[in-house]
Amino acid sequence: MRDWLIVSIFLSKLIVIFASLKINLMAIEKVILVDKNDNQIGLMEKMEAHEKAILHRAFSVFIFNSEGKLMLQQRALHKYHSPGLWTNTVCSHPRDGETASQAAHRRIVEEMGFDCDFEEAFSFVYNADVGQGLTEHEFDHVFIGQSERKPKINPEEVADWKYVELEWLEEDIKTNSDAYTVWFKIALAEVISHFNKLK
Repeated sequence: MRDWLIVSIFLSKLIVIFASLKINLMAIEKVILVDKNDNQIGLMEKMEAHEKAILHRAFSVFIFNSEGKLMLQQRALHKYHSPGLWTNTVCSHPRDGETASQAAHRRIVEEMGFDCDFEEAFSFVYNADVGQGLTEHEFDHVFIGQSERKPKINPEEVADWKYVELEWLEEDIKTNSDAYTVWFKIALAEVISHFNKLK
């Protein structure tokens, strides 16, 4: 009984240490600052960039299946902003020295547990309040691809996933807009236009 208690205390301390490490790593993670033409002009800690609304490089991946349904992910409930909201397949930030495409392939594996082919379709800049005193001001590179692979989601990043028909999605956004991330809603119309050209 005493040994079990010692093990429990030890494991509890390990959990606290790992949680602290995760918070510290997030605090020092840096994003690439860019100008209006996406030229790199510096680096800044991710949280600071979102607190100060500084323009930085990002990417968004939209994966469709052969039926033309779009794979959505629901952001993990403990995300630092937009928790629990539905969004495109993957979205994040490149690291210094990493292209948007390289970062997109890295993150789709880390978040959704698979990789596939996709191509950059367009880019856009947006500036939006995402709550908690944070602002997303991003130069967002948008990638579109197709896959039949079933995700193996990382619960640290993703709460759930689903395929949806585009017509249903457009109607649901009209009636349940607050259930979706702001960048997803901004990009969706152009994503659909590009996807239709690929058919």
